[in-house]
Amino acid sequence: MSPAMHRSHRVAGALVGSAVGDALGAPFEFGPPGQFTARFPVPARGAKTEMCGGGSLGWAPGEFTDDTQMALLVASSLIEHDGLHEADLFDRFRTWVEAGPPDVGNQTRAVLGSNRPWDVAAAEHFQRAGHAAGNGSLMRTTPAAIFFARHGRDATMGAARRISALTHGDPSAGEGCAIFHELMRAALDGDDPLAAVPAALDLVADDHRERWATVLAPDWTPSDATESNGAVWPTLGQAVWALRHGRDFAEVLRLVIDLGGDTDTVAAVTGGLAGAVFGMGGIPMRWSSAVHGRVPGFGDRRWGLADLQELAAALDGKPLVSYDPGVIPRIGPREVLPGIWAGNLDGARYSEDDFAVISLCRLGDPFPHEVHRTAYVADNDYNHDVDTVLADVLDDMAALRAEGHRLLVHCHGGASRTGLVLRGWLIRTEGMSVEEATAHVAERWPHLGLWNASFTAALERLVPG
Repeated sequence: MSPAMHRSHRVAGALVGSAVGDALGAPFEFGPPGQFTARFPVPARGAKTEMCGGGSLGWAPGEFTDDTQMALLVASSLIEHDGLHEADLFDRFRTWVEAGPPDVGNQTRAVLGSNRPWDVAAAEHFQRAGHAAGNGSLMRTTPAAIFFARHGRDATMGAARRISALTHGDPSAGEGCAIFHELMRAALDGDDPLAAVPAALDLVADDHRERWATVLAPDWTPSDATESNGAVWPTLGQAVWALRHGRDFAEVLRLVIDLGGDTDTVAAVTGGLAGAVFGMGGIPMRWSSAVHGRVPGFGDRRWGLADLQELAAALDGKPLVSYDPGVIPRIGPREVLPGIWAGNLDGARYSEDDFAVISLCRLGDPFPHEVHRTAYVADNDYNHDVDTVLADVLDDMAALRAEGHRLLVHCHGGASRTGLVLRGWLIRTEGMSVEEATAHVAERWPHLGLWNASFTAALERLVPG
């Protein structure tokens, strides 16, 4: 029996999953339904993936948009103040919008550009406009959902409403964020967020409950929506619908992006929930490895996968410490199997740039290699999803080898996780038994480590039955 997924995997999955959804959906924003599958009818696992970039604003492959930019501002304010400081957060939003990000929602831009104080700007805009239930506060709320999940249902739903109200004066938007927070709290605790929907609806303000109950009902479909998914109701409704019908993270995201419309935002919301459900290991490494971006107005820092993972842990109450692996004696790279080299962390970091690198550990600074994938493999007892991760790694390796790439597989020491993948490759491609694959690798790679029993068990499951 596999162990339960560790909370840290769910927390990282939520924040990274939201950014991944944002970047994955951005090129298809405001397009018609079905574009994602029309362009990628099967998984694109080679050097070029579904993280294709482009769109009307010319996003780079894997680049996140305003959804994640604002989410990072929420996260940094919460961590620096150890809680919600509304004036500070509003000031960060205003600094960001004044720096001219390429993509800002009309309502958010109007509120932040009004020169009114934080505690009246959104309410005054709502009074003038009469409608303000866009999805712009829902798109950025995953970090707050992670942060407040530890404090219970009332705290997390209350914080959701307050953060939403900074830019969205319509209480409908705040109620949607509150529901999302409660579903996220359930998912991070290892419970089924779909089962948590009725209890969350019980805590929605009376005037808004019926409308939210409609779009979150088990039989609701996106074709039932009465507004575009730029509005908050169908955005969350579509996210929950996709979670009900998708078998894994990749399918959930494919379903929701194929709906068209405001694809980056709907996929960011969906990716946050799906990441909490399926965990960090459930996010395809070809997507998570590519995600990146900057926050206008806040320096030139390039946020990447490792930064998001560290930030997620801090939101869940862990110290915010950037990982530094230090300098270790280089091992490899050495060709262990035809077309496949092995090494340790620094052996891979300083290898020739034309390698397609498969990293199985934390890295510190990014590598310079053009093709570089990072898998989420824990060399400990938290290996609930090792089968999923191993299959993802082997599938990507097969696609990259088919394109003619030299592969370099490594972990920190080049021993246990590296050995897992090398042995798995032989079982998958040569039909070897675990014992045969282990002996074959050990003869060619003396650094092989065999101490992790969960890895051996995963390899046994990989052997054709």
